[in-house]
Amino acid sequence: MAELLDDDEIESQLPDEWGRDGDEITKTYEFDDYLKGIEFVTKVGEVAEEEFHHPEIIVGYKTVEVRLTSHEEGGITEKDIRLADLFDDER
Repeated sequence: MAELLDDDEIESQLPDEWGRDGDEITKTYEFDDYLKGIEFVTKVGEVAEEEFHHPEIIVGYKTVEVRLTSHEEGGITEKDIRLADLFDDER
């Protein structure tokens, strides 16, 4: 099990443009059209499967919201921060 990060650790490690909503870190990506967002979701899904750490993904018309938390640990861990960075790399 990964250890939970405390508030200061989360704040200092949170990637640019990511926010915090309780026990989750979140980011909304914007796209020119729906299909570009869907392509991104596919890439994110592949990365998540490789890392065996799966986000909640909410698809809108020109947006994709990603929400990360470590359910088993009950909050935000380094796994979430790592995935956030990997997802940004896919953008």
